[in-house]
Amino acid sequence: MFLGYNTNGLAHHELFDAVELLAEIGYRGVALTIDHGVLPPRNRDVRRTVDRLRRRLEQLDMRSVLETGARYLLDPRRKHEPTLLSDDRRRRIAFYRHAIDCAAQLNAACVSIWSGALNAPISRNEAMDRLADGLVETLDYAVGQGVVVGLEPEPGMLIDSTAAFDELLRRIDRPDLGLTLDIGHLQCQGEPIATVIAHWGSRLVNVHLDDMRRGVHEHLMFGDGEISFPPVFQALRDVGYGGGASVELSRHSHVGPEAASRAFAFLQPLVAR
Repeated sequence: MFLGYNTNGLAHHELFDAVELLAEIGYRGVALTIDHGVLPPRNRDVRRTVDRLRRRLEQLDMRSVLETGARYLLDPRRKHEPTLLSDDRRRRIAFYRHAIDCAAQLNAACVSIWSGALNAPISRNEAMDRLADGLVETLDYAVGQGVVVGLEPEPGMLIDSTAAFDELLRRIDRPDLGLTLDIGHLQCQGEPIATVIAHWGSRLVNVHLDDMRRGVHEHLMFGDGEISFPPVFQALRDVGYGGGASVELSRHSHVGPEAASRAFAFLQPLVAR
C-alpha cells in the first residue's frame, strides 16, 4: 500500500507542477481527476500529454489512477451531469471511454467512476436498469483495453453505500466491476469502516482518504473529523490491499501544497507501520 494525492486538491496547479510537488513531498501515487486542465476529453493534444505524463511518472517511480468526478466538465451548468442515469447518458459513456483510453496509455491501476444522482423523473428500478446497461458497456470497453474499473459509492447518489453497491451486483454480476472505497463516505453514511473493508476486500481496487463526520458529506483534513485511522490501515493490511490510498481534499486547493504536506505527515507513519 502506498499514498497518493488527488489532483482535485491541487486545482490551481498546472498538471506537471502538481505531480512534481507530490513527488517532492513523498507521495508515490497520483489520482488524476480528469478536468479542464487535466487530460480533458476535447483536447486534440491529450494523447501527447498522456504519453509525456507516463514517462514522467515512470521517472519519478509514481503510480496513477484515473478519477472521473470533476464537477462541471461535461456540462457548465449542471454539476456532475450527465451521468449514466441521465437521458443524455451517451455523453457520460463516451467520457468513460476517454478515461479508459488514458488509463491504458498511462498503465494506470484503475478508472474510478460513480453512479450519479437520481435527478431524472424516473423510478429507482428504471434508474438501476440505466446504470446497469451503462456499466456493462463501460466494462466491456475497459476489458478490451486491459483496464480495471472501480465504482465508488457516494452520499447523495443512487449508489450511495456499500449496501446499494451490493444491490447493484445482484442486478449486474460482473466480477470485473471493482469497488472504490472513500473512507470518509463510510463514516458519513454510518458504515463500520473496518467491517466494510473486511467484507469487500476482494473487490477493492482503489481507496480515497479524507476525514469526515457522520451524516455530513464534507471532506476534512485529517484530525478535523471523527475517524480513527490506525484501525483503517490495519483493516486494509488485513485484506492484503496493496494499491494506492489517495488523499481527496477537493476543497483545499487554495492551500494545496500545505494541505498535501500536512496529510502526508499524518498518514505516512500509519502506512509505514
